[in-house]
Amino acid sequence: MSRPRAKLTKNFPGCPVEATLSFLDGKWKGVVLFHLLAGTLRFNELRRKLSTVTQRMLTKQLRELEESGLVSRTVFAVVPPRVEYALTPLGETLKPVIEALAVWGEENVFCLPDGRHMRNVTAEDPSVPAAAIQA
Repeated sequence: MSRPRAKLTKNFPGCPVEATLSFLDGKWKGVVLFHLLAGTLRFNELRRKLSTVTQRMLTKQLRELEESGLVSRTVFAVVPPRVEYALTPLGETLKPVIEALAVWGEENVFCLPDGRHMRNVTAEDPSVPAAAIQA
C-alpha cells in the first residue's frame, strides 16, 4: 500500500496547508469524508455512493483515512461480517472544510456531457460555464 506524503516526511516546508492536504490526498478521500458527514455507513453503502471506484481502491483509501485517525472502522462479529465506517471526532473537525468545498463546487463547477468545466468569470454571464461559451 502506498503511503500518504504525511507518512513519508517529518516536516512540511510549505505550510500547514501542505501538511493538511497530505492527509487528504487521494482521489476518493474527500468524497468518502463528504458521504460520512451524513453518518455511519457500511462498506457497500459507500461503494454504491461512489459507483466508479473499485473495491480495492476504496479499501485502500479507507485504510489510509483510518490510519490517519479521520475515520473509524467497526467490525461486527456476525455472519456475514458487517463493517461500518464513521468519522472520528478528529474527522468531524473537517466538516466545515468539506462543506466549503461542496459549496464552491456547486457554484463554480458544471458537469456537462463532455466533462467538468469551471465557471468563466470573465464572460458577460458568469453563471454560464466556460465550455458552453466557447462552443
